[in-house]
Amino acid sequence: MNPTKRTAKWTFLAGITAGLLIVLPLTQAIYSKQKNSYTIIKDKFEVMTQILNFVNQLYYDEVDMEALMNGAFHGIMEQLDPHSIFISAEDIKSIDENFRGEFQGIGIEFDILNNYITVISPVIGGPSEKAGIQAGDWIIEIDGESARGIKRDDVYKKLRGKKGTRVDLKIGRIGVDPFEVTIIRDDIPLYSVRASVMLDNRTGYVWLTRFSTKSGPEVRQAISKLLGRGMKRMVLDLRNNSGGILEQAVAVANIFIAEKDTLVYTRGKNKEAEQVFIAAPQKGNENFSVIILINRGSASASEIVAGAIQDLDRGLVVGETSFGKGLVQRQAGLRDGSAVRVTIAQYYTPSGRLIQRPFKNGDYADYYRELYEENREEKLDSLKKLRPPFTTRGGRTVYGGGGITPDIYIPWDLDITAATRKIMTNPNRPLFNWGAAFVRNNLGISDDYWDFQHSWNLPADALDKFLAYTKEEGLEIDIEETMQNRAYLETMIKSEIAGAKWGRDELWGIRITADNQVMNAIKHFNKANAFLAENE
Repeated sequence: MNPTKRTAKWTFLAGITAGLLIVLPLTQAIYSKQKNSYTIIKDKFEVMTQILNFVNQLYYDEVDMEALMNGAFHGIMEQLDPHSIFISAEDIKSIDENFRGEFQGIGIEFDILNNYITVISPVIGGPSEKAGIQAGDWIIEIDGESARGIKRDDVYKKLRGKKGTRVDLKIGRIGVDPFEVTIIRDDIPLYSVRASVMLDNRTGYVWLTRFSTKSGPEVRQAISKLLGRGMKRMVLDLRNNSGGILEQAVAVANIFIAEKDTLVYTRGKNKEAEQVFIAAPQKGNENFSVIILINRGSASASEIVAGAIQDLDRGLVVGETSFGKGLVQRQAGLRDGSAVRVTIAQYYTPSGRLIQRPFKNGDYADYYRELYEENREEKLDSLKKLRPPFTTRGGRTVYGGGGITPDIYIPWDLDITAATRKIMTNPNRPLFNWGAAFVRNNLGISDDYWDFQHSWNLPADALDKFLAYTKEEGLEIDIEETMQNRAYLETMIKSEIAGAKWGRDELWGIRITADNQVMNAIKHFNKANAFLAENE
């Protein structure tokens, strides 16, 4: 072995040992109430040092000691619960950025299509939108260098940058010659509200995809906008929202509660982990009915919101039984830039429900496999008698220990052929490309989205032309099989046209009409409205 490498390894090991010796007095204080814990920690540290020595001296090949130790740290956290994790320094930046909810750059949602960075949508209010960038544009050059064949990771490196810095782009656009534009980078928000739109003259829809630092204000702003457009009832879509920041879950739940009620509370080993979150009446609005839409991917903060709405009889919860995550984590940074996310408490809904699903420490295969069982809802329903019952404010029975069970079960149902699925999942996004070109070639489309949404129909030959386009692009599909989903595909095409002309909200305002869970949920507003009458 190279002496320099051996010295470096021993320096690394010495650093670990020194760090452990510093930590030992602290751990002694922390575990003073638990007999033998400090002795166990001390003994096991010595064993770990022995293992590292043996590996360093005897293993036949070079060892990446950092990867080895990271593996050990992962193993430690896996023995706690499914949601306590070790995060390497390499991963911590992107995770923090995701929760912080913003970064700095030019502000586009993009994909790599036909070897070029193609703009799916400019971020509303961002630098690219201000510079006139449109959906369907593609970037030919970045700072004078060709962008053809660029890798996704390099896109981030070249287009993101410090606020105030410039980037020179050459833009391609259908129907015009390539042109140059200079964009000054700025703060770009990562929105957690994916869409907010009126579905008809009284029904609003808000799709919340995560709980980041700005989710509460985002949802409040979206609801305010929809109320200004005449909303009398709304659907809050929390499907596949895996959660996020506890305080933002409370902020979102508070929007719907105008009385001084408990929204959620936490219990942990240490007193500082125990909190009770009470709604501030002045921040709530109970003047419209609400349906919360959840599925098996709705977890943590999503379940806090759904649980509060259900327990306080503020609205109706529909969809599928949620994930079942009732644990609260705190992230703590470590000296090398890595971090641990440790479960510090369990959270309880207003009625007293702990919604965490059972798990076996260190063996989480069944914990996650259960989510994908086709008969999951039937199985959970059969186990209700084994789960602890609780009572909502209005006297309804709800159950703990297994996620949030919806008041109305509506399974996801998307019956499309393999040929149609091939179109929808094609990485070159033919629907987007054709829709953007259609808008540019049909300038007579009404500028009134409401008229477009409710009165405008695709030309009779539009689907045939789209399928001909997919053939020209080399996408081999069974046309006869595809035509079995004619209505669905026409809705998807219309949604892409709306997205290209107006933006993300309007795209989803059209696309939702093909979403069976949303459209069936709306049929149950009579029950959601009843909660308003009961609370008056």
